[in-house]
Amino acid sequence: MVYLLHFERAYKHARHYLGFVNGAESLEQRLKRHRRGDGAKLVKAVVQAGIGFELARVWPDGDRHLERQLKNRKESPRLCPICSKCRKVVKP
Repeated sequence: MVYLLHFERAYKHARHYLGFVNGAESLEQRLKRHRRGDGAKLVKAVVQAGIGFELARVWPDGDRHLERQLKNRKESPRLCPICSKCRKVVKP
């Protein structure tokens, strides 16, 4: 499963994190680890900076290959429904 986290505010340049959960761990367990600061370095830094995050999107059948494809696109804001909603409000 591939998932996208949306940060409440930017941490340096980052506003999102794309991750992968394998069969040995559930998404809920992975999110708990992220919230404890026990996971990806970026999310750990976000948590230590006092920045909140929320689960924005899930690709249930996603694998590591899809995770890499999405990361390589460098278009997380376009994949994020939270950011998409904000862009619609801002447009004249």
